[in-house]
Order: sequence, then structure tokens, then C-alpha cells
Amino acid sequence: MSSKTRELIQIEANEDVNAVRDRLSFIRGQRVLLVWPEEGTALTRRLDLVLIQREAMRRAIRLALVTHDPDVIRHARELNISTFETIGASERGRWKRARAKVFTNRFQRPLSAPVPADLMNVASRVRVPRPSLSGVQSGIVRLLIVALLLGVVGAVAYVVVPGATVTLTPARQTVETSIQIRVNTDPEFTGIDVENAILPATLLRVEIEEEAFLSTTGERNLGSSQALGAVVFINNTAQEIGIPQGTTVGTSAGTPIMFRTLEAATLPAGEGQQIEVPIEAMPGSAGGVGNVPENLINTVTGPLAESVTVRNLAPTTGGQTRTVRVVSQSDRDRLLAAMRQQLQERAYSEMISLPQITNGDIVIPETLRIVEERNDWTRFDANAGDIADTLSLTMRAIVEAVAVDMQLAQQIVFAQMAGQIPRGRSIDPDTISYTHGDVLRAGDAITFTMSGRGVVRGQIRDDQIREQIAGRSLNDALEYLTTRVDLAQGSQPQIELSPDWFGRLPLLPVRIDVVAQDSQP
Repeated sequence: MSSKTRELIQIEANEDVNAVRDRLSFIRGQRVLLVWPEEGTALTRRLDLVLIQREAMRRAIRLALVTHDPDVIRHARELNISTFETIGASERGRWKRARAKVFTNRFQRPLSAPVPADLMNVASRVRVPRPSLSGVQSGIVRLLIVALLLGVVGAVAYVVVPGATVTLTPARQTVETSIQIRVNTDPEFTGIDVENAILPATLLRVEIEEEAFLSTTGERNLGSSQALGAVVFINNTAQEIGIPQGTTVGTSAGTPIMFRTLEAATLPAGEGQQIEVPIEAMPGSAGGVGNVPENLINTVTGPLAESVTVRNLAPTTGGQTRTVRVVSQSDRDRLLAAMRQQLQERAYSEMISLPQITNGDIVIPETLRIVEERNDWTRFDANAGDIADTLSLTMRAIVEAVAVDMQLAQQIVFAQMAGQIPRGRSIDPDTISYTHGDVLRAGDAITFTMSGRGVVRGQIRDDQIREQIAGRSLNDALEYLTTRVDLAQGSQPQIELSPDWFGRLPLLPVRIDVVAQDSQP
């Protein structure tokens, strides 16, 4: 019902029946909706509604109420006045016609009511007595009434009781596409070119300063110290043997480690006689290599080799090589490369927080690049060749990147996918997925691949199907569904009747449930 065809009266909590009747006195021949207040009570007596209804009948007004008060609702039902929960419900619902007269119930009758038999003489003067029926006739009438009632109940049951569930598997297919999208960084280009797959972009620039450290890998030899020790010479002859200073002795296993005596000595005559002589590693065996365990020095070089035997009864010690770490050019190059990567990563973190980056925008990492770095912005704390365990670099640079709205890119891909959707089918939004591939940059030209994939299903119009198959036989309904509905290839519609009395679908479309089940991909 349109709101233009009825008047709306909002009843206040303090209004009485006379006030409402006065407000009705300005209306005639219309529908009036009385709205009870939400809080407080008003006009809760049955008598109040009776008086309001009489006033409305005098002015040819049809009444309806909007209230949640149970007493008011009960009184209105007794007076055949429509009640609604909301104003909107009153516009959609049916308004009852109020009774022409109001009667009291049996509990309100006088205690001294006359006996009906005593009134018969008076009643017979104003009405014609009905002829009485015989017992057989009365039984026949009753049977006819019962049969009529059974017929009505059966007809209602035939229409209302039957129900059906129709299970359909709509056609399904997967559509996908892949398109090369070009990014336009021109600030004047702000729209989206779907046909040519061109996106507008935002060029971002930030200035970043970072500090990085690196352990040096270069080495410098500061010289080696020679190992010292002592050997024992053993006489293998009966004569006295002189051992000159500088006599060479060494090891025999692996690469020989050579030593020389530091002083001259005389080995007493007699086989087995011994003398101990100090030694030092020769220059070719300087450093830690000259530190050998006991009993490894066992050879003598020169004319004494056949006359004496040599042993070191204790290890030689003190040999070492002194080296320091220095900065190499490769250290500087590696630190500079790492610093540039660090600057770009830091720039990316700052760019995604910039105010011009809104929902849907992404900064393309592949477009990050350093567009400006100067010598006075790049400061190493050591040069190549300097002695240092670590190398530090402080560097400042300007980094540039491109940001695009990926939702716009998805629109381009979706437009391509939409061209693949057969007529009569629709794509399921919940199945759409997008992926983007590698970004290619050649100078100022930036392109990337965007792919989309989704599931397209046949459209199942529930209301139309219910209207078309209502009241049909099971075979006719199956034929309609298989020939007129876009079903998955190889699938068959399933119809379940409840109860299956006549092998036909319900006459009422609302008693038919249509269920669409998904087919396997």
C-alpha cells in the first residue's frame, strides 16, 4: 500500500481517547494508521478501542494499529482491527474491515436473562418458524456437510501439502587469460586504458642515508720468527769428531724441515758418545712450520752423515708467522654493492608508508633503482691496503620506484576474461584469482604480465524454474530441466517429491526448492 493512500497518527503517551477522537474528526473516507508509543502505555482498555472504532465508522475510516502492547493487540483482534509490528509491515499487509457492531461476550450477560422458551410466543410473531427435518434428512445433510468439508480439506492438502526438492548441477568451465600490461609514468596520464592495457603510475623518490660494515679479507705478512731447540749428536765411531757451527740437520718425513747448529762442538771419541748442540730453523723453514715434535729431527746433511746420528729429545718452539688483516679493493667493491642493496630495501620500506600510497597501490620492487649518488655522499673509513679488521661505509643516495594500483590492473584482466564468458553464463566472483609475473624495464618503459583465472557457471534462475515446472508430471519436469536449463555435461537433474502421491510436482511454486550443487572442476 502506498503511503499516499493513508494517514499516519502518532499517539503520544499522555493522550486519552477523547484526544484521539478529536484528531480523527478532521479525516473522512481514508485509511488511518494509529502508531502507539514505544515507551509508556496509552489507551490499553478495550473500551478505548471501541470508542475510537465507533468514531472511525461514523467517518467511513478504516483503522489499523502499529503496536507491541499485547493487551492492545488482543483487544484489536476481538474487534477485527488489523495490527502490525512496524509501519513498513502495514504498507505490505492486508487491512481488516472492522465489525459494524460490537457485542458483549457471555461473561457480560445479565444474571436474570430470560429463558428462550418464554420468548417463543413473542418470537413467533416476528419470524416464520423453520420447518424441522426428519432424522433421515438431518443425517443426509450432515453427511453432505462432512463430505464437503473433507473435499475442501483434501483440495487444500493437494495444493498445500506436497513439496519437492530439485537438485541441479549447473554447467561449469574455467576461463583464464594472461595479458601484458604497460605502465605509463606520465603525470598527465591519470586514467586507465582497458583496451590497450595501459595503467597510470606514480613515480616515487626518496633520499636515504645508511651505514654498513664488512669484515676485511686482505692479509699482510709482517715477517716470521725462527723456531729454536736442541739436538743430541751420537758418535758412531771410535774417534773424536768435530761438529762445525752451521751443521745442517732436518726431518725425514714429508717435506724436510731444516735446522742449523748455532755453535761448534766436539763429539768425544767412542761409539755411543753424545753431545747436545743448540739449533735454529733455517730461513726456508721459518715460522710456525719449524715447531716440530720430539724425535722428528733425525738426519744430518754433509760429511758427518755416516759418522753421527742425531735426535731432538724435546720439541722445537718459538716459530711463528706474523700477519695482519688489511682492506682489499674487493672488500670496498663488495661493501659498496651491499650498501646499494641496503639503500633500496630501506627506500622500499619508506615508500610503502608514503601518503600517496593508498589501498590497492603497490610499489613494484623490480622498479627500485638508485638514480643519484655522489662521491661526497660515499665515505669509506679506510682505503685499500690500510690495516683494519672491519671496513665501514656511510652512503646517501636518491632512490626511485614506480607504484601502480593493482585493482586497476585486475580490471583490465577481468575485461579480457569477460569476453570469454559464453552467453547465459556468469563468472563466480569468489573463484577469481589474479597473479602478476616478472616486471620488465627497458629504459623508461615498464611492463609486467598479469594473469587471471575464474570459474564460469550456468545461471540457475530459481523463480523461473519453479514457475515452469509447477504442476507438471515428473517426466515433463525432467524434460524441461534437461533441455531448457544450462546443466553440466553428463549430469542429470534430481527431483525428490514429498509425499509422492500423484507423481506430479506441487501446484504452488513456493513448495518447490531448487538446489544448485557445484560440479567437480
